[in-house]
Amino acid sequence: MKINLKNLTGKIEQEDYLQDLATVKYADLSKSKAKIKEAAANMVKETAAAVKKGSLSHIALEVTGQRPVTFALETNIINLPYSNYKKISNFFEEGQDYPVNIYFETASDYLNASKFRIDQLATEAELQDEDAVITKLAAAISEKLKQVREYEKPAPAAKKVPAKKAAASKTTAKKKTATKKPAKKSAAKSSKAKSKKE
Repeated sequence: MKINLKNLTGKIEQEDYLQDLATVKYADLSKSKAKIKEAAANMVKETAAAVKKGSLSHIALEVTGQRPVTFALETNIINLPYSNYKKISNFFEEGQDYPVNIYFETASDYLNASKFRIDQLATEAELQDEDAVITKLAAAISEKLKQVREYEKPAPAAKKVPAKKAAASKTTAKKKTATKKPAKKSAAKSSKAKSKKE
């Protein structure tokens, strides 16, 4: 499947693509590798069906619980989520067809500083072997669930340090300007004194 930039951005803007969202509890998913593989299989099969029909797709799995996370498979020509589709034109030329790949997205407050990660999962050719892609996706979901579970947000004290440094640099800047002003005044006074003597 190939698509040009105009058709791609138009379809994303009009939401003219296959969409699906499944929801699962974190406790159910994290306890069972079989459940992870089942969820991965559903996502890959729906994506493969869309690609065979020549359609774009966004297939998502929302994991609810104490540390929620959303996984998604999107078909695209670049590793940018559909939410950033306007930026795609910065990387591609109009009037040319580009191959569509399958990208795996993870979104969670407990993932990393940006709360988001996107990686290429497969090409269209690789998608022909659905079992291999399902295995790869299941491993990626397991890895990201572990990352979310083990994630520690930066301590609040770490955020205060840059604020103190910024405040210190401001006071330094104020001191510099304060020392320059009296120097200018004294120069002005001395010129007035000279003019009085004359």
